[in-house]
Amino acid sequence: MLMQGNTAFENVEATSKLSCDQPLASVFQMSATETVEAGEAICWEGDAAKHLFQIVEGVVRLHRIIGEGRRVITAFQFAGDVVGAFLQGDLLFTAEAVTDCKIRRVSRKTFHDEVSRSDALRPAYINLLCKETAAAHDQMVLLSKKNAEERLCSFILKLASRSESQLKKGLLRLPMNRQDIADYLGLTIETVSRTISKLAAKNIVIPEGRHDLRIVSQSRLAQLSGNSDDFSEKTCHRGSVH
Repeated sequence: MLMQGNTAFENVEATSKLSCDQPLASVFQMSATETVEAGEAICWEGDAAKHLFQIVEGVVRLHRIIGEGRRVITAFQFAGDVVGAFLQGDLLFTAEAVTDCKIRRVSRKTFHDEVSRSDALRPAYINLLCKETAAAHDQMVLLSKKNAEERLCSFILKLASRSESQLKKGLLRLPMNRQDIADYLGLTIETVSRTISKLAAKNIVIPEGRHDLRIVSQSRLAQLSGNSDDFSEKTCHRGSVH
């Protein structure tokens, strides 16, 4: 079983720190670091969006509760990520620690004041908003058009891309449990488990221990993710258009 653990995801976390947007990170440097234990909320859906949060260490899930108490995870955030940049009014999600986390927070007014008077921060902020928009579009495509195998392969590839330099032995550590993955991919936990077993039977990814996946063939993962069409002569059926 994939583990929701306090020690998980060092690989992704280390790489995310390196890729953190330095100009925006500077806004948070004067704020005290807060510790949030695994399972604790950082902010709640429906509350006024008074602060932005930077994740210093750990992994955070953003989720909403819909009819009959069903949970929908809309994103996972990692070290270096900024939470709440897109919001102006009330919070649209609850941010909850998956692992033990360290965060910094700044008030929305302070953040926007710093951005408005800095030539370096303005393009960095616009870039962050563009990335969030692109991620939202990717998630819409994943949930509306991809099957279970394509969704899971896309998810694994996305995590692997954040820890590429740490994948020399082919191992990817996941901090979230299978219920988290299911709630993010719009699947049941049984479907997630069956799909992992299916990929293992194909010798594409193999679970090792409680919270590692061995990626045997990243090229096959990409092929099965549904992110690009295969126009090879073997798979492309040519036809005439009259």
